Amino acid sequence: MELIPAKQILSQRTYNENWFGTNYNMNIYKGCSHGCIYCDSRSECYGIETFDKVRGKDKAIDIINTELKAKRKKGVIATGAMSDPYNPLEKEYNYTRKALELIDLYNFGVAIATKSELITRDIDILKSITTHSPVIVKITITTSEDALGKKIEPKVSLPSKRFEAIKMLSQNGIFTGILLMPVLPFIADNEKNIINIINQAADSGARFIYPYFGVTLRQGQREYFYSKLDENFKGIKNKYIEEYGFSYECSSVRSKELWKSFKTECDKKGILYKMSDIIKAYQSPYEKEQLSLF
Repeated sequence: MELIPAKQILSQRTYNENWFGTNYNMNIYKGCSHGCIYCDSRSECYGIETFDKVRGKDKAIDIINTELKAKRKKGVIATGAMSDPYNPLEKEYNYTRKALELIDLYNFGVAIATKSELITRDIDILKSITTHSPVIVKITITTSEDALGKKIEPKVSLPSKRFEAIKMLSQNGIFTGILLMPVLPFIADNEKNIINIINQAADSGARFIYPYFGVTLRQGQREYFYSKLDENFKGIKNKYIEEYGFSYECSSVRSKELWKSFKTECDKKGILYKMSDIIKAYQSPYEKEQLSLF
């Protein structure tokens, strides 16, 4: 694995502070090999060259150890925003696992976003962290169908495998749910897909589903996305151009009706979907115990 220099790994969250109640960001890897056709991190504004190549950050674990040891304020550390912490290289190098061990050692919480079933390997550490701090796992699922998943997320665990991971994590007491985003307009924004995801989520023990019925497109990302639409979904690119032009937010034209069906079904299944409810559900058990720490 190619290593790139790094002076800092942890950063204080300075934007969207209500995003799953996290306090710090942690990115141990740079780039992503999942090949998702819609990935926002591919956008030019992030300046990540050769995005599809995963690189590790040199001396990452030593840096994290030093940073955690120096933090006076405990909190929840988010990982998975710019690069999946459970990419294929993680199987060999264990950067994420080693970071979780330090998070456990220094009594921090963790919020993980991933598309990989590899996260189940670290259930033992996640369970240990739950004994003192909040843990939330967010598995991204955009379609209930493996065949469609292969087209829009070609190099990642199939949706069915991700549902199995949710079930295993939930059975081990880990607060786990779904990031239902993006829901690609003209491809996955139909009631059948949404209801199927909710039903499979309930069967897998998911505690929450947080959705966005649409996709965001920036410079660089948009061009890549359109080229993949031409390869796999003939005629769909023209629908995007006609409907959205060069808009950043491309909300589904069916978002209102999808949201209505989504809320109704989630309420029936007892699945959370409001951010405030999700944060409260996974953090409130620790509030009294950690008032002096957070």
